[in-house]
This record gives sequence, C-alpha cells and structure tokens, in this order.
Amino acid sequence: MKGIKYSIEPMQVKHLEEVLAIEKVSFPTPWSRHAFWSELCQNEFAHYFVCTVEGKVAGYAGMWVILDEAHVTTLAVAPEFRGRKLSRALLAELVRQATCLGANYITLEVRPSNYPARKLYGSMGFEATGIRKGYYTDNQEDAIIMTKNLR
Repeated sequence: MKGIKYSIEPMQVKHLEEVLAIEKVSFPTPWSRHAFWSELCQNEFAHYFVCTVEGKVAGYAGMWVILDEAHVTTLAVAPEFRGRKLSRALLAELVRQATCLGANYITLEVRPSNYPARKLYGSMGFEATGIRKGYYTDNQEDAIIMTKNLR
C-alpha cells in the first residue's frame, strides 16, 4: 500500500488501551476491556490482530474459527487512519488466517446503513446471504449476513 507503512501482528493484552480508544469512537455499544481480555486470554477459537503504524495501533480485527467456519467478530480503524486501506489489509489478514486454519467460509454481520463497510466487503468477495432482524441492540437495526467462500 502506498503512502503509509503498517504492520499487522497478533493482538496482545498490551494493545488493549489503544484498541479500547478506537472501539469507543467506532461503535455505539463498544466492547469492554474485559470482553477483549476474555477473547485474548480465554477463548481458544478467537484470533485477533492489530494494525500498527509507527508503533501506534491504527486498527484491529478479530474472528472466531470453529471447525470449518470463520466468523468476523470485529473490525475497526481509528478515525485518523481511515481511508488508507487499513480495513482492507486487516480483513485480508483475517481471510488469510481463516484459510490457513482450515475454514471453508467466513461470515460477518454488517449494518445496512454502513455503506463503506458493505462496499469493502463486497469488493473482497463477500456476498449477502441473509438478514438478522433487530440484531443491533442500540437501535434494533437489522444486520446483513455476508459470507465469503474460501475454497
């Protein structure tokens, strides 16, 4: 990617303060520190990554891989780093990791109102495969289920 040097590495507990700051400005109902800690330290199915720019966490993404299915649990980029294709890089890393871990497909939920995310997911081969009615607790907005075949 031109213009910005970044690296993607497994998320660690040491990243949580920066991750939580991004979480807070990115989602109406942000995850707690304990939720992230539990994912990192207690969930054997969880795989989380951070994208860093000059040592600073610019974004993060996570998924669960259970048997042949990967499910994206979260993806966010700090406002000051948006528009620089870091979301694409993080999602590509999740797809790569899911494939390496033996998943046949990867799914996620997205708000119908989140046009930038829907455009990104579509451009990376995800297709709408269903609706979860009233999925988002902050406003009861439905979720579009999107799936990408990895095989």
